[in-house]
Amino acid sequence: MDQLLYLLNYEFVQNAIAAGFVIAIVCGVVSRFVVARDMSFAVHALAEIGFTGAAGFVLLRFPPVFGLLTGASLSAIFIGALGVRVRGRDNLIGVTLAFGLGLGVLFISLYRQYATQAFAILFGTITGVSRNDVFVMVALAIVTLVALAIVYRPLTFMTVDPEVAEARGVPVGILGVVFLLIMSVAIVEAVQVVGVLLILTLMITPGAAAERLTPQPGRAVLYGVVIALCCTLGGITLALIINWPVSFFVTSLSFGMYVAARLVGPSLQRRAVRGSETVARAVPSTHHSPGA
Repeated sequence: MDQLLYLLNYEFVQNAIAAGFVIAIVCGVVSRFVVARDMSFAVHALAEIGFTGAAGFVLLRFPPVFGLLTGASLSAIFIGALGVRVRGRDNLIGVTLAFGLGLGVLFISLYRQYATQAFAILFGTITGVSRNDVFVMVALAIVTLVALAIVYRPLTFMTVDPEVAEARGVPVGILGVVFLLIMSVAIVEAVQVVGVLLILTLMITPGAAAERLTPQPGRAVLYGVVIALCCTLGGITLALIINWPVSFFVTSLSFGMYVAARLVGPSLQRRAVRGSETVARAVPSTHHSPGA
């Protein structure tokens, strides 16, 4: 504990914790919709193609993080415009991913120096985050959460029943593209912690675990944020104490929480159902009591 308190005096540790806090909130919120919309493969594809963008920007001597955002955003627009619906979407994502990775291989091969920055994106560099990086992450997080708040109701409707939502006039196509762009920004932030190769641990696991704990969308979002915070901040803390990679601890904690959610989730949901039935039985008796 003394060692941890001592390390907290260093600016890079403060930056890592602040960045982890912001990233966990964004990923916890977005993860719920990723799981509900069955878009795990899309997360993987956007992250991998984002790496291609990072490699291209390194080749052009530009900051790789902006290349990551550019690659993920362009692929999100392309996939969203051509394959929003579930049927056939994975095929389109697979084709796009293969092409994007091919470009990434070309960019890395053309770069004659050791692409340290691009390769760091593969594994995450949370302890290398600067104070300016934290400010950029906060700005991106605000934009992401505001955009998600604006589309929350129609996006939830479209997630639950896309056919009925489209029949009611909900712009399903546009919303699909918007959500993919929101995912892209969340991925860019999550990459700072776990890297491209382990992106699923923050973009999938919190939502998947929360889904096991409650069927209510709003509560699932809250649970997802709490789980993401525990995994991210817990992983950073353990890495500071034991000096192992942050991504290892984050992924281990995420896996443990998912397993725990699968174990305790059914009993929690049965208890919630019994509570609802009890309330439903009590309501009629309350209405009839004055006239008795």
